[in-house]
Amino acid sequence: MDTTIDWQLYRSFLAALREGSLSAAARALGLAQPTLGRHIDALETALGIALFTRSQGGLLPTEAALALRPHAEAMDSHAAALARMATCQGDEPRGTVRVTASEVVGVEVLPAVLAGLRRRHPAIAIELALSNRPQDLLQREADIAVRMLAPQQAQLIARPVGAIEVGLFAAPAYLAEHGEPAAIEDLDHHCLIGFDRPTAFQREAAKRMPGLSREGFGLRSDSDLAQLALLRAGAGIGFCQLPLARRDGLRRILPEHYALRLDAWITMHEDLRHNPACKAVFDALVDGMRRHAGDLSSGGHPP
Repeated sequence: MDTTIDWQLYRSFLAALREGSLSAAARALGLAQPTLGRHIDALETALGIALFTRSQGGLLPTEAALALRPHAEAMDSHAAALARMATCQGDEPRGTVRVTASEVVGVEVLPAVLAGLRRRHPAIAIELALSNRPQDLLQREADIAVRMLAPQQAQLIARPVGAIEVGLFAAPAYLAEHGEPAAIEDLDHHCLIGFDRPTAFQREAAKRMPGLSREGFGLRSDSDLAQLALLRAGAGIGFCQLPLARRDGLRRILPEHYALRLDAWITMHEDLRHNPACKAVFDALVDGMRRHAGDLSSGGHPP
């Protein structure tokens, strides 16, 4: 096996995996389809294994290709991080910083924070990656993360920014039409909004909140944003962060039974602590999330 394989071959391989066909992968990379095909052939020859089965429907990855995928994705993440950090050199905050957050935080909280950051530091470009899957800062999938759990890795700088309470809420219009539950048993007569396929976190949270299960949800979605939109539209009763519920004028339901406090953290890799752009973004996120959580204490600089 050739151990000096051009990164471009792996890049084409990863694009083919993600896109499912040579034509789509070529468009994604801005290459000609024959060129991308030659890259795949060259990589298979260099590795001495077959990576794809060609069919009329596109490319089917082999078991070997699927085994290589996480390593190629790690290479891609590190290459992207290298390119971002190359733009951030110098004494002034400038360049590209990649931030990851959950869907709800990224859509409902961070836009105002990032707008203020850009006014103060127009030379900083932000890549905002929204996912409820925690992205790996050690693998450099992102530079800074907003998380609802404390990171365990020693290589990460983590700053707590307060606890965000989550409760059960409904729009006033829904309650005016259907009445307000006075007890847990009353929820059986209401439309509940919740998940379709539970995550490990949701299964654990359900143990502490009686009467909630997938089968009991009249409206199901694995998108937190879709659940929030249904709640605001008066479609039923669902979960919401307390600061967002207050902003939207939602009414809380059975707070003595349904309350969950999530500790929020801003984290980044310790190697970035002296990077001016990353430090500026880190500070802005700490301040913005503290305000969202109701903690207006000063500070927020990485140690």
